[in-house]
Amino acid sequence: MKQILVELEQRRRDARLGGGERRIASQHAKGKLTARERVDLLLDEGSFEEFDMFVEHRATDFGMADQKIPGDGVITGWGRINGRVVFVFSKDFTVFGGSLSGAHAQKILKVQRQAMKMGAPIIGLFDAGGARIQEGVESLAGYADIFLENTLASGVIPQISVIMGPCAGGDVYSPAITDFIFMVKDTSYMYVTGPEVVKTVTHEDVSHEDLGGYRIHAMKSGVADGAFENDLEALTQVRRLVDFLPASNREKPPIRESFDDPARDEASLDTLVPANPNKPYDIKELINKVVDEADFFEISPDFAKNIVCGFARMDGQPVGIVANQPQVLAGVLDIDSSRKAARFVRFCDAFEFPLITFVDVPGFMPGTKQEQGGLIRHGAKLLFAFAEATVPKITLITRKAYGGAYDVMSSKHLRGDINYAWPTAEIAVMGPREPSRSSSARRSAIPTPSRRARRSIRPASPTPLSRPHAAISTT
Repeated sequence: MKQILVELEQRRRDARLGGGERRIASQHAKGKLTARERVDLLLDEGSFEEFDMFVEHRATDFGMADQKIPGDGVITGWGRINGRVVFVFSKDFTVFGGSLSGAHAQKILKVQRQAMKMGAPIIGLFDAGGARIQEGVESLAGYADIFLENTLASGVIPQISVIMGPCAGGDVYSPAITDFIFMVKDTSYMYVTGPEVVKTVTHEDVSHEDLGGYRIHAMKSGVADGAFENDLEALTQVRRLVDFLPASNREKPPIRESFDDPARDEASLDTLVPANPNKPYDIKELINKVVDEADFFEISPDFAKNIVCGFARMDGQPVGIVANQPQVLAGVLDIDSSRKAARFVRFCDAFEFPLITFVDVPGFMPGTKQEQGGLIRHGAKLLFAFAEATVPKITLITRKAYGGAYDVMSSKHLRGDINYAWPTAEIAVMGPREPSRSSSARRSAIPTPSRRARRSIRPASPTPLSRPHAAISTT
């Protein structure tokens, strides 16, 4: 018996080495942690319970029968984050480049299904080169099975993806279905087809970074919800995000003890909104002064900066916050900001986050580029999300709410529960023209607000829940 236990422990040590010392050193030389190091940092110390440590692929073609490594390129299991159960899988780039095989896919499917049964969040750490070519269609089938589980879990359990290296081909679609995607600066990238394929098909010369780096997805495409400096910061921030999230849609978001008096006065708010209606101010300053302990976890801070979305707490209760940002494009709604906010609102609705909306919006962005890009359809997504949401909705108009954007930004007419207004707030179809302005300025689509447009706001009447929470929209 003792000999068997000694042999078992040796096999475990071999499995923990993944692709071997040389490849682990190569991973470290690139400034990246190994798959196991990432899991250890993400989870509470000593809490990780691994599944299927000794699983190997079953391929025999192309000499694969002689190339078998325990674990087959992915580490799976469950553990705890601040005492709460989460499921996790971490792709191991040191083993076949983290590529997906049939056995690899089955390991991921197992933790996905266990997470659904248990009603617990699932976190995927991606560092892989796509499908394992040697297994052909079997690896593609594995991807489809994973995508299906992602889809069935949408709106049921929180799903978080962290891109910590290459993420190419079929690997990109699983994160795209999940609720949040985060990247690591300079070491991660994601794209459907790599630079070599792009050059062959379109004759474009492009680098990995310019094709799918964090600058592309966290700032331009909006695919990523944030980018962090290194693996350590990324995993620390994911732990922070999980603290805001419920385990599933069967539970409420976790309430934490607050040391911030909910009845405190914040005198600086009296001067936060400038008297000059054309002068910008930072809506994040307002958010930080209103929420508990200035603790605000922003989602997609570098994309569509004219709207701010994120999680915070009020008297210990987690809430979702949506706010126009007057510092960027005067807080106007455009395609990107509408998509960003609509997706966030739908997540909050699915997981029972009350919605707090701060409104300072001059309207929708005009122009041929916006119209040709489908501003009408994308703007309607935000309208639909707020109208459909059955969680408590509180709206505060801080300065102006003009035109259709007033309706879209969680107005009382979209079943907003309570609507408040700053003492100098204004609501109108559009801002009045001023005689002193030039004709070109008068034609501006972002009108200058006037106090003549003010009107009071009455609290909305309570609306009963009329339908179950919808799953997350991925559009």
